[in-house]
Amino acid sequence: MSIRIALVSEVYPDRFDALLEDLGAAADAGARIAVLPECPAQGWAPGGSEPSDLDCEPAGGPRDAWQALAAREAGIALLGGGIERCPDGQRRNAAVLWDASGRERLRYHKMHIPDEPGFREAAHYVPGTEPPTVVEIEGLRLGVQICSDNQRPDGTMMLAAQGCDCILNPRATEVGLLDRWKTIWRSNAMVSGCWILSPNRPRPEPGTPLGGPSVAVDPDGEIVVETTDKISMVDVDIDAVVRSRSRYPGYLGIPSATYAAAWAMLQDRDPRPIADP
Repeated sequence: MSIRIALVSEVYPDRFDALLEDLGAAADAGARIAVLPECPAQGWAPGGSEPSDLDCEPAGGPRDAWQALAAREAGIALLGGGIERCPDGQRRNAAVLWDASGRERLRYHKMHIPDEPGFREAAHYVPGTEPPTVVEIEGLRLGVQICSDNQRPDGTMMLAAQGCDCILNPRATEVGLLDRWKTIWRSNAMVSGCWILSPNRPRPEPGTPLGGPSVAVDPDGEIVVETTDKISMVDVDIDAVVRSRSRYPGYLGIPSATYAAAWAMLQDRDPRPIADP
């Protein structure tokens, strides 16, 4: 059994008609799910601008509403999102999955927040505090890791332990770091037995040299898609997940309780500070 997923390397600040057109094209090509890059319904705010109330909205606000409407009108499930003003007053980077009827099925907040030139994300939102979860869409068990989240393996293994088939990894990254990203995707795919699919914001934006391909990796760690096309298709084979998890290292156990007990003995920490040059 396979499900076709469209990776859409484009962003749509106030461009509902363009999003609807691209989702329609993906649906016409047989895709049942479309995945957009990180914060796709707005410009890249952490590129240098100060945080603004215009950058964020509560869950179900205008940006959420027109992404959900586009999914419903195109008849395709959609992973989108944006900067969310949460009920506790904090801002968080949200990925939201709507099904083909426009109904919200999953909401996940980015947990690992960069803070460097072009990516002053720590000034714009705080880390999420809820672990990643799995939802089934079109018979496929999906989880989400936003951009840098996939640079830490814990979320990947949490999703694998929940029976995830495919991890969606919307991102906003620089071209020059692609080889490092490919190494991480391949290793995470192999140890989890999951597909990993990652569309990128497609072009430089003020303050940030964004760009680079959409990438898809199968559960054996093979890169099956690497393209700068705006829309690319991946046929996600669930049988490949089963095969990968029957082989080494996929069949190794995931002792979640032991991991949790070990982490509970530790406190969150910042990495070792880097001295100024």
